Amino acid sequence: MDETIKIDCVDQYNKLFGLETLHPLVSVVDLSKSESWPTRFRMNYGVYSLFLKDTKCGDIRYGRQMYDYQEGTVVAFAPGQVTSVEMAKGYRPKARGLLFHPDLIRGTSLGRDIKRYSFFSYESNEALHLSDQERKIVLDCFDKIQIELEHAIDKHSKRLIAMNIELLLDYCMRFYERQFITRSEANKDVLIKFEHLLDEYFQEDTPQQKGLPTVKYFADKICLSANYFGDLIKKETGKTAQEYIQNKIIGLAKEKILGSDMTVSQIAYELGFQYSQHFSRLFKKSVGCTPNEYRLQA
Repeated sequence: MDETIKIDCVDQYNKLFGLETLHPLVSVVDLSKSESWPTRFRMNYGVYSLFLKDTKCGDIRYGRQMYDYQEGTVVAFAPGQVTSVEMAKGYRPKARGLLFHPDLIRGTSLGRDIKRYSFFSYESNEALHLSDQERKIVLDCFDKIQIELEHAIDKHSKRLIAMNIELLLDYCMRFYERQFITRSEANKDVLIKFEHLLDEYFQEDTPQQKGLPTVKYFADKICLSANYFGDLIKKETGKTAQEYIQNKIIGLAKEKILGSDMTVSQIAYELGFQYSQHFSRLFKKSVGCTPNEYRLQA
């Protein structure tokens, strides 16, 4: 069984690879300068981390799937995530990276907005592939943070470091949006699968058995993380995955209201609502009137 290494602070990570720690809460790492490294292990992150890999020197497994992680790609991990790493024989790690503890960003704009960077929860085939220009920008951000770390800590340090990390993460968000566009054909396939699965869900008695469908349910069926799947659907349709599901539910509800003699409670049950009041509230919010009022208007 692989050893599980819990990383609760950046210094633990640096010691694992024989690297120097300049700041207790944040570190820019260059794994090509590692003096030692484990070859096969599981890592339980207690810090945020983001890595730019320069060569294919090993594999990372997150959950059950291998990361889409090759030369010139970025992967990111959030506290609580566990990854398995297997280094190829004869290769030394070669990657630049950033690690920072949640305490570093508490009370900053980045701390308030960290959930916005949904790529920290992406997995498997969802790594960010960079162009040469994008790679230079990421490396430049690393360098700016490193310069600040080498400066004596003063009252400006925390804010400036957090601002530079936020800049790096904003660039990664932009690059991911570019990747969504360049992978538009593959994204359309995902959208088609989503629509098919959505139709299939309501054609059977699944709603009565499992209730209302969730974004995670469909993401799992398509083998994507919920965050990546949600971002992809928003990029392709302009609607969140949850809004897309709700629109489907409202469309089916309208058909049942006008095309049958079923009561509102019966329709709600068929669609997977536990309580008919929840169905009526959603319907009124979306359509502007209650189900019974909609029936009378027809």
